[in-house]
Amino acid sequence: MSVDDTYRGVWPVMLTPFDENRQIDWESLKKLIDWYIAAGVHGLFANCQSSEMFFLSEEESLQLTRFVLDHVAGRVPVVASGHTACGLTQQIDQLGKMAETGVDSVIMISNRFAMPSESDDVVLANLKKITAAITDKVGLGIYECPHPYKRLLSDAVVSWCAQSGRYTFIKDTCCQIETIRRRLALIKGSRLHIANANGQTLLASLQAGAHGYSGVMTNFHPELYVWLCENWKTQPEKAIVVSDYLSTASLAEHLDYPICAKDYQLSIGNFKTVASRTREAGNYYSAHFQANMQHMIRLGETLKQQLGI
Repeated sequence: MSVDDTYRGVWPVMLTPFDENRQIDWESLKKLIDWYIAAGVHGLFANCQSSEMFFLSEEESLQLTRFVLDHVAGRVPVVASGHTACGLTQQIDQLGKMAETGVDSVIMISNRFAMPSESDDVVLANLKKITAAITDKVGLGIYECPHPYKRLLSDAVVSWCAQSGRYTFIKDTCCQIETIRRRLALIKGSRLHIANANGQTLLASLQAGAHGYSGVMTNFHPELYVWLCENWKTQPEKAIVVSDYLSTASLAEHLDYPICAKDYQLSIGNFKTVASRTREAGNYYSAHFQANMQHMIRLGETLKQQLGI
């Protein structure tokens, strides 16, 4: 697989299943990995915010990533983050250990480079220091993670990453098509790829040259995202229908994610519990969120049947 092909397509942000004691449920994780791959995804984003990485110990973080790599066994490429430390020295150590796991790229978190009050100059200076400290045997990427605060990348940072030759992957959460178009122009001709995390702008971003999707809704209907990324050019009218559904369905992520996604995985037999380290599940069941999610899933299943998926 060429570098250009490696980072295209659909990259689920992986959940972490837990047992009743909130310990990692490895058997359920195997089922989840196989489910993603059976849906035709092009790669996996392990150890990310959806994986509850800020609530994992460093030992668990590395163990989780290695487990994913072992069970994937080369079937699809894998990127991973686990970039949660605050101090620059600790971040370099943390990312260096992640690079040694064998992932295709190590994904950094944009808000780790500077405090909210600090300038983009600080971001770029720290990014350069971290980049120089990590082996060039692994690709690098950046995720504009909204936790603990959302830090969007400046044009200067995007340009530097593209020109460095080290960066392969940006998980874009700007949710603004004009910004995505500008970023695509900045990275043109480089090995850097943009995966949009936003369902509402996805089709427009693909039409503009974006390379794929990496968002939370791959935990419900990854097949539809795969279909859209692979068929939007050749079946444009159907692509609009699929895009309209995915855009509307993606509003459901606000209904107590990741509990809603874990409840769906429980309903299809992949998970044994909805246990999460980020929140309790009570509100999801008491606020009628579960019924709303079930309706969204049923509409998606109807759409898949109509597409022959």
